Amino acid sequence: MLAKRIIPCLDVDRGRVVKGVKFFDHVDAGDPLEQAKFYDAAGADELVFYDITASHEGRGIMADVVRSVADSVFMPITVGGGIRTLDDATRLIQAGAEKVSVNSAAVKNPQLISDIARKFGSCATVLGIDANRVKRADGTETWEVFINGGRVGTGREVLAWALEGQALGAGEIVLNVMNSDGTLEGYDIEMTAAVSSAVHIPVVASGGAGNPEHLRRVLQEGQADAALAASIFHFRTYSVPQVKEYLAGRGVVVRTVSPARHSHNQKA
Repeated sequence: MLAKRIIPCLDVDRGRVVKGVKFFDHVDAGDPLEQAKFYDAAGADELVFYDITASHEGRGIMADVVRSVADSVFMPITVGGGIRTLDDATRLIQAGAEKVSVNSAAVKNPQLISDIARKFGSCATVLGIDANRVKRADGTETWEVFINGGRVGTGREVLAWALEGQALGAGEIVLNVMNSDGTLEGYDIEMTAAVSSAVHIPVVASGGAGNPEHLRRVLQEGQADAALAASIFHFRTYSVPQVKEYLAGRGVVVRTVSPARHSHNQKA
């Protein structure tokens, strides 16, 4: 059985880590490089960087931040936000990112997913989906894909877009449910399980982690392959080792932290 991954997420806005609620009302949460070193030493399986305002503001990508982090940590890095072209993705991979995550630009130009997968492989191509539960005029609910940092609805249905992204070459999906984001009230188990069941590529659950039990539920009941969390880690409510110990004690297979990684978290 493959180990479930625990992934801290660094939302970066103009060079600082921030954390908000449902994509807004952000507060400062530290320096990206220092946070990355902290999580590397703590035994995080991966690290995700999102430049959360790059797409909305039409800015470029943060290759300099990625390069400094990649030179300082062992764990794989996934980077998203502001990736609009294959050249953007290439610069991030060359800066040290193991995977790139496309979201808004992929909705506008689905061919971008195929272009990245063709050049770097599906294993390096992540489709980020910002999903929202939206009430229709008739009172029924739909799961809609949003773009530009959650500011713009697309009319696309989440499951259909996940399947299309997989067909285009995405090797992983990060499902961030906006209704849950930053609330600390738990992941959207229903939507995560539905997406996980629909596709055969790994699904990373995102949005709502408030305690270790929330991660256990989304990994087991939600069938997610990995759980992404921010607030509980950034503000030191729980540590990565605490979460992994909790999960392991309840039957979730996780990677343990090697002593060498604790003491040698700097690359030579």
